Amino acid sequence: MAGLIDKAKEFVAEKVANMPKPEASVTDVDFKDLSRDSAEYLAKVTVSNPYSHSIPICEISYTLKSDGRVIVSGTVPDPGSLKASDSTLLEVGVKVPHSILLSLVKDIGRDWDIDYELDIGLTIDLPVVGNFTIPLSTKGEIKLPTISDFFA
Repeated sequence: MAGLIDKAKEFVAEKVANMPKPEASVTDVDFKDLSRDSAEYLAKVTVSNPYSHSIPICEISYTLKSDGRVIVSGTVPDPGSLKASDSTLLEVGVKVPHSILLSLVKDIGRDWDIDYELDIGLTIDLPVVGNFTIPLSTKGEIKLPTISDFFA
């Protein structure tokens, strides 16, 4: 009897492992807005849903790093759901306080940008499987706003 249960568990585990899962990629990270206390950047994430029904997104978590240290991290609670059998564009807003930018003065002074690494965890609720997190990571440069950005 125990052997039969073990075979059943293996069968189910194999089927779940071979199920198609949503795939995601970071398509763009760019400057969005400037306020008195922070600069806001926008990460665009494209997620494809292979299922014929929409899938709820539980949470989006993010960590922005520069020069090997964490600049800012946070979560976007209840960001909606993924469209059925289609791609969905998600926008993740990342606010970076100006005080943090000042601590990166060596990197900024060289070329007026921030070399960054952005880690995003997209947690979705898959039927049968439960919560499933899609890890994403991207590296690049974010240009800092100039004085003309204040008055444009």
